[in-house]
Amino acid sequence: MKKVIFTVMAFALLSVNFMQAQEQTPKEDFKRWQVRVRGVGVIPEEQASIGTIGGDVRITNTFIPELDFTYFFTKNIAAELILGTTKHSTNTVGSDISAIGGPTNVNIDLGSVYLLPPTLTVQYHFLQEAQTPFKPYVGAGLNYTIFYNAKSGGTVQGVDYKNTIGYAAQAGFDLMLDDRFFINLDLKRLFLSTDVTVDASNLAPGLSIPAAVDINPWLVGFGFGMKF
Repeated sequence: MKKVIFTVMAFALLSVNFMQAQEQTPKEDFKRWQVRVRGVGVIPEEQASIGTIGGDVRITNTFIPELDFTYFFTKNIAAELILGTTKHSTNTVGSDISAIGGPTNVNIDLGSVYLLPPTLTVQYHFLQEAQTPFKPYVGAGLNYTIFYNAKSGGTVQGVDYKNTIGYAAQAGFDLMLDDRFFINLDLKRLFLSTDVTVDASNLAPGLSIPAAVDINPWLVGFGFGMKF
């Protein structure tokens, strides 16, 4: 019986000590989630190495809505998932199709394609403890770009784009309106390349044109967000 009482008393003492230690350890009290809605200008810095017919590539700029979610592991370190999809029209520039009876310098319409590049970045947020509404951050990460709903236009038979993994770099700032809502300005660069195969068998039997294309878009975003 004495052993039981001693064990209960020892356990109670350890429990009290543990609870006191927990109370003395300050808990991090901050909002760990935030969500933003942005309008984003997508500006490719494209170039290509095109087989068979040579030339370069042009990809149109576009403007899209974007949604992102951020989770803060600490007050300074966070991860952000960025979601948005873009549609671009494409064409070759200065291609030589004299081998099939065409001109030596021509732009070929390659139709349009949608890109879905979900991007995950790890960020460092500055001035989180400072009494200032200006909260800058930098980030880096990866994106996986999915090409879908490709339309070949009226010149070639078809265009196939290979899905690809790329890198992302990011910088921006949140301007706090209060402790929950804020304005955001964000600049990202995606380092994105893909292999493209153009089916031009309608122009010459069996003609397939390979191309290695660097897209490397800048994404310039402005929007609003909320912490929770």
